[in-house]
Amino acid sequence: MRLPIIERRRIEADILKSMYEVLSERIGTDLAISTIREAVSRSAIAHGQSYRAALGKEPDLLDFLDTLSDWTADDALTIDVIESSKEKLRFNVIRCRYAEMYKLMGLANLGEHLSCNRDGKFCTGFNPDIKFERNQTIMEGSEYCDFHYELPTQAKDVG
Repeated sequence: MRLPIIERRRIEADILKSMYEVLSERIGTDLAISTIREAVSRSAIAHGQSYRAALGKEPDLLDFLDTLSDWTADDALTIDVIESSKEKLRFNVIRCRYAEMYKLMGLANLGEHLSCNRDGKFCTGFNPDIKFERNQTIMEGSEYCDFHYELPTQAKDVG
């Protein structure tokens, strides 16, 4: 049985909180955040690569949509899917227990670096052709997070 992602993030955040405190003391807050962002980014890319490998094919956005059940498990996210196809995926997160959890842990200031930062980076590992855009997040104080993904269709050689 796999550990739910929200529980995995809680464990990681507990460790990274101490890491952030030590790094802040030694190299300053800005470099501490930058270092943690880079580590989290690398982890997210590797996570995306593992999902791609398990899928065994070049993933499209419907495959990506199928992965969302891992992030929404245990009611971690409440999402409203607006559009879904192989080439486009749009949804809003209207409740984020990740943001709630980081706030309870005293990590509201780091939440976007520990969680939101992963979203686009996961795509880099899953399928680097996916274009990701988000204009607002609950973590930063908005009412919802807007997720927009596009996977440009590759032109086929005709001839």
